[in-house]
Amino acid sequence: MPAAPEIREAIRAGSWIRKMFEEGAALKAARGAGNVFDFTLGNPYGDPPEPLAGELARLAADPPPGLHRYMPNAGFPEVRRAVADSLARATGLPFTADHVVMSVGAAGAINVALRALLSPGDEVVVLAPFFVEYLFYARNAGGVPVVVDTDPRFQLDLAALERAMTPRTRAILLNTPNNPTGAVYPSGDLDALDRVLAAAEARFGAPVYVISDEPYRKVVFEGVEFVQPVTRIRNTVVAYSHSKDLNLPGERIGYLAVSPRAADPGEVAEACVFCNRVLGFVNAPALFQLAVAKFQDLPADVSVYQANRDVLLAALGRAGIEVVPPGGAFYLFPRSPLPDEMAFVAAAREEGILVVPGSGFGRSGHFRLAYCVSPEMVRRSVPAWERLGARLAGKGVNG
Repeated sequence: MPAAPEIREAIRAGSWIRKMFEEGAALKAARGAGNVFDFTLGNPYGDPPEPLAGELARLAADPPPGLHRYMPNAGFPEVRRAVADSLARATGLPFTADHVVMSVGAAGAINVALRALLSPGDEVVVLAPFFVEYLFYARNAGGVPVVVDTDPRFQLDLAALERAMTPRTRAILLNTPNNPTGAVYPSGDLDALDRVLAAAEARFGAPVYVISDEPYRKVVFEGVEFVQPVTRIRNTVVAYSHSKDLNLPGERIGYLAVSPRAADPGEVAEACVFCNRVLGFVNAPALFQLAVAKFQDLPADVSVYQANRDVLLAALGRAGIEVVPPGGAFYLFPRSPLPDEMAFVAAAREEGILVVPGSGFGRSGHFRLAYCVSPEMVRRSVPAWERLGARLAGKGVNG
């Protein structure tokens, strides 16, 4: 049986991140790993923190009764209470366990929330540049993605967003700190967005939910203030993952939380529990629900990422490559110094540097670097960036 046409097209368009990652493996085999500088994949550097490793060892050595059995589809009640208590402390909002659904990472949370909120043909606003899977997530739920550009510094363009909203708009995917740009949205813009959404609700007669994708919430750099959107925007569903703060991307553990201030929060949370089941997740991984419960307030160690960011910003500056410094996450999204971003990606590859073209994130003319890699590799890449800059200055590349 052939695959469905829309899936064939999705595969054809593909994920540039995975394509470049696979190309990197071939390049390392040909040149040697020490001569290749792979900035393609957002795979967090380092191991989980020691307290979490100790908790995992404790659970394995002395498991509580029924550890590996089914639990309520929303997750273990005690874990949901721990999450709700942490959110209440951080936001000042009266979160309870009933607002929380443990999920298979932030991706699972987003898919569950979209399926709970959308009817076929409803629209989902996606802000560009965006995480590559957002368009597919919206379509998974029968939604129609509507792409709205952010401004030249990757901040919210509220006028453009307001123009894009229609009576079919049901959700906005918001990602701060942002992948791929590292942009952090200030509190004033979040307040203004809430006013835009309140006006749309009055105009169209239905709430528009913000699905706040927050896996990088704790990866914020010195001098940057991060404000949780749920504290500013009434109709919010938080999608969180422990992939980045606890270095657990392969374990797929996160949660969604419906704001207690939202329209019909009980009904939305109940719908999310139902969708968690019927989408086939059933429940989040049992062992890792219990493992992360104690570490909701544990800060992320961002020192490696900040150091890597600073080394690369300096190297890109010397190479004559323009970039907006990121406030959080662990990505740079520079402007391509060549009109054809693919020509630049090819030129970088010749120097052993692997990056992802910006068109894969909905903003051509740019490229993404994921600097969640070893500091040693970042330092070794500096001469390659300098060679690339010299070639660009000498017009020794096509494009």
